[in-house]
Amino acid sequence: MSGISMDLSPAQTVIILDFGAQYTQLIARRVRECHVYCELLPYDTPLPVLRERRPVGIILSGGPPSVYERGAPQVDPSIYGLGIPILGICYGMQLMAQQLGGRVVPGEQREYGRSDLEIQRGDGLFSGLPDRLVAWMSHGDRVEAPPPGFEALARSANSPVAAMGNRARRLFGVQFHPEVTHTPWGSELLRNFLCRECGCEPSWTMGSFLRDAVAAVRDQVGNGRAVCALSGGVDSAVAAALVHRAVGDRLTCVFVNHGLLRSGEPESVRQTFAEHFRIPLVYVDAAQRFLERLRGVTDPEEKRRRIGEEFIRVFEEEAHRLGEVRFLVQGTLYPDVIESGPGHAATIKTHHNVGGLPERMHLRLIEPLRWLFKDEVRALGEELGLPEEIIWRHPFPGPGLAIRVVGEVTGERLEILRHADAIVMAELRASGYYQRLAQALVVLAPVRSVGVMGDQRSYAYPVILRAVTSEDFMTADWARLPFDLLERLSNRVVNEVPGVNRFLYDLTSKPPATIEWE
Repeated sequence: MSGISMDLSPAQTVIILDFGAQYTQLIARRVRECHVYCELLPYDTPLPVLRERRPVGIILSGGPPSVYERGAPQVDPSIYGLGIPILGICYGMQLMAQQLGGRVVPGEQREYGRSDLEIQRGDGLFSGLPDRLVAWMSHGDRVEAPPPGFEALARSANSPVAAMGNRARRLFGVQFHPEVTHTPWGSELLRNFLCRECGCEPSWTMGSFLRDAVAAVRDQVGNGRAVCALSGGVDSAVAAALVHRAVGDRLTCVFVNHGLLRSGEPESVRQTFAEHFRIPLVYVDAAQRFLERLRGVTDPEEKRRRIGEEFIRVFEEEAHRLGEVRFLVQGTLYPDVIESGPGHAATIKTHHNVGGLPERMHLRLIEPLRWLFKDEVRALGEELGLPEEIIWRHPFPGPGLAIRVVGEVTGERLEILRHADAIVMAELRASGYYQRLAQALVVLAPVRSVGVMGDQRSYAYPVILRAVTSEDFMTADWARLPFDLLERLSNRVVNEVPGVNRFLYDLTSKPPATIEWE
């Protein structure tokens, strides 16, 4: 696959090495909230790769294993000799302690939840903080003795070394989780590490990112022309606006109706685009083409692969028709990259615009949002002057309803889902809950159940509503919708949508589930 690797990282970059903790993405969010740029990399990223990134600091995340278990994840011990500040959090602290000669043992008692913390050294990491604090703990092991040259900076009832540090080597560890909101002063500790120890300037903003991204796109496209894959969502809209600012009329947006959109969406996207953008738009009706590619396919990864490949072929054909187009702009986000399994990370699901792309492409990719989280993209959209109706639109996946029809995608199932989705979205908007949710979606399950409708036996599909709240879409919680709203949704969907006789509500958080069902 031919692509462009846009290095938009500023001079000051902090690397977070991920050991598989559920909070790792929160660490990245908190660092960026301090206006410092950071990137997530797998824990076993080779040392030469880390050196190439030239980080000003490294954070070792938490993780579920015990450091003394056989096969427990490790970092190259040479990392501690890079001469840059390193902060270990939970497992990261225990690993640092063990590798540098300290002692890590099973705790006499596990320590989960809020814990009282006594600060023994009030400078450095704890500068400006009280001597007694409440922190969020989540561990079964503890550091019994810090490594030579380290001192205990804090302790709790069950952790004699709740924080440790070697000021001369600028190596630090904390047993608690400063990244979670249950440690209310955690951002101050991270800011102390970033600014006092790493020497970071809090200068990374969406304004600075926009300036650098526009310059990078302009430099890489040169005098060439590009097409942008426009879906109507905030990601592709922001990507289009950013690239248009860089290259002007040498960008053409292509909106592909793959037949997997919601009711009325093709018309709505075209109208919204005409009202708010001054970019040429090409509309391609490829509904039958995509449906044929999905015939008989039930595996979600295969669905994504086929949709991703077909998208590229359509864009290549349009680029050829437009003449001399060499670049394809996509609204790929950082969560897409993480979940698709970069490097040694596990693949959660292949996003059609990342791992679902074909290996051979005639167009070179430009992905200016590749290192941003969803809330950062929305802030960038505001910086670009996009209207609120675009910025705050709920996410809609590139594969569309294909990954909301579980199992084989057929025309009949798509029509059932479109009808149910239209009812649900209308009711959520009317109730005012649409604006309170990070995302809401309707799923059609490939099973049928017996019901009674009009005194007759029915044998029909269930429809599932999933509504979540989230800040960054890396984690999410199910929304506590009122029962009267759920009852209204159930009554309307079951009564008005042929082929449906049950309405279900998904009460699962992320993790363990993902937001989409496939």
